[in-house]
Amino acid sequence: MAVDFPRPVVHGGTGKRQRENTGKNLLDFSASLNPLPPRFAWQCDPACLSSYPDNEYARIKECIAQTFHRDPDEICVGNGSIELIRVFCSVALLGKKTYFTESPTFGEYALSARLAGASAAGNPETAGVSFVCNPNNPTGELRSRSDLMARVRDMSIHGGTLFVDEAFIELADPRESLVDVREPPLFLLRSLTKSFAVPGIRFGYGFGDPDLIAKIETARPPWSVNAYAEAFALEAFLHIDELEKARDYIRKERDRLSLKIDELGLRCHPSSVNYLLVDCTQLVGPLCDQLETHGIIVRDCTSFGLPACIRVAVRTRMENDLLVEALSECAR
Repeated sequence: MAVDFPRPVVHGGTGKRQRENTGKNLLDFSASLNPLPPRFAWQCDPACLSSYPDNEYARIKECIAQTFHRDPDEICVGNGSIELIRVFCSVALLGKKTYFTESPTFGEYALSARLAGASAAGNPETAGVSFVCNPNNPTGELRSRSDLMARVRDMSIHGGTLFVDEAFIELADPRESLVDVREPPLFLLRSLTKSFAVPGIRFGYGFGDPDLIAKIETARPPWSVNAYAEAFALEAFLHIDELEKARDYIRKERDRLSLKIDELGLRCHPSSVNYLLVDCTQLVGPLCDQLETHGIIVRDCTSFGLPACIRVAVRTRMENDLLVEALSECAR
């Protein structure tokens, strides 16, 4: 009997694999990382490697609690935000409930929901869980706090849960965050990867009602956050205010890069974060291949249902100019 088992989601951030396969030093614009992350000294005591991590992660949860003025029992942690998406779905969608995702958006929500046995709902008002990516990936659209609070109230009325992914909000506008909102229908996801440009250190964290958090912590694989990731996270949260400088840089450089790309006859969608969705008006597979020969990797958005679009990160000014130069050669 054939089983309708979903395929993996396509992701960006393929630079490491591409460099290993080609031996070329490629610029990876497919990974949307902070181009100006805080720099600080940190270390992990090698003695920590001789013991299992504290599976309750009391120290890092207390650090997060102090940073965001929340209670430790409202906080969960995981091996990257995707692990927490998976675990959340296994708990919140238990019993073959329904889910809703917007389009286009990050594919891991739908995949994780399907793996949990849930089926897609036609609208958020009938869904057991409604997923919102804010800012959205790949469009860069940032929803207002007031809009999302209205969604929280709507979910409360029909007994659903609103899952808000704020993985990029520290690089957009934290004033629109719901991190201070304590409402049972709300689960909020965060990540250190993008803001601190450390995709190799897998650390995600979330906020929610203590009852939901307790279930997530039970379902999470034991010791999923390793000692190195925990040591980095403990230091990183002490520097989170320094991200304001990066936000200012990203805003100015994003506007400059968007203008230069538009001048090539392409169209950048309005963005509030450190990446741009670029409409190329034709299938972008050949363009992506050509850009790679110029040492540039971009995100082919076909997997988002946008076969005529690419997504490009906002990197340093010099790197962004190299992207524009390559686009001017390849997008004729």
